[in-house]
Amino acid sequence: MNVYDFDGTIFYSDCSIGFAFWCMNRHPKLWFTWFPGMIHCLIQHKRGKVQNYELQRKMFSFLTMIDDFDEQIERYWDKYESRISEWYLAQKKPDDLIISASPDCIIGPIAKRLGVNYMATEYDREYGIFLNNLMYAKEKAKYMIDHGFPVIDNFYSDSLADTPLALCAEKAHLVKDHATTVVDWPELDDETMNKVKNKIDTGWNIHLKEDE
Repeated sequence: MNVYDFDGTIFYSDCSIGFAFWCMNRHPKLWFTWFPGMIHCLIQHKRGKVQNYELQRKMFSFLTMIDDFDEQIERYWDKYESRISEWYLAQKKPDDLIISASPDCIIGPIAKRLGVNYMATEYDREYGIFLNNLMYAKEKAKYMIDHGFPVIDNFYSDSLADTPLALCAEKAHLVKDHATTVVDWPELDDETMNKVKNKIDTGWNIHLKEDE
């Protein structure tokens, strides 16, 4: 079985941020009801005053503010499904597993289109709460171990924060250059481990920029 991170790995950019901008452009009220608070939370996170899970909860909260989610998510993927990497499509298998920190309500529709399995952060759009741990870094490895998944033949990710899951795989691959280039996972020397720790400690590198 091959396991893949999603954002930045087999899909160019971050689908949660992309979908947020998609919704803001179709529901302009979000520019006033969600976006300013998101920017404030991001700044506080950079200052170390807001934890990563709090930042992600604020990020995902826009999903509670739109009443036509089912329509908009399908329209979003109609337009951006083409961003799935060609190298992935060339090797895709039915037993592939996508595992992502993005909300399951965003990942689920594209996984269904691809015809593969997925695991993502479970987020309740009605109440705006996580139903499990944020599926990030070591939580991915914990999920795989706790649920007794079969041996991971190959693991692919764009982030060294996924090193815990990379260590569970027979072979791990790092994806670079906007989800276009696949190389071997780096050796875990002291320099790399410091980078891993920094990635895990700082959480997602959120850049609020999209070309919708």
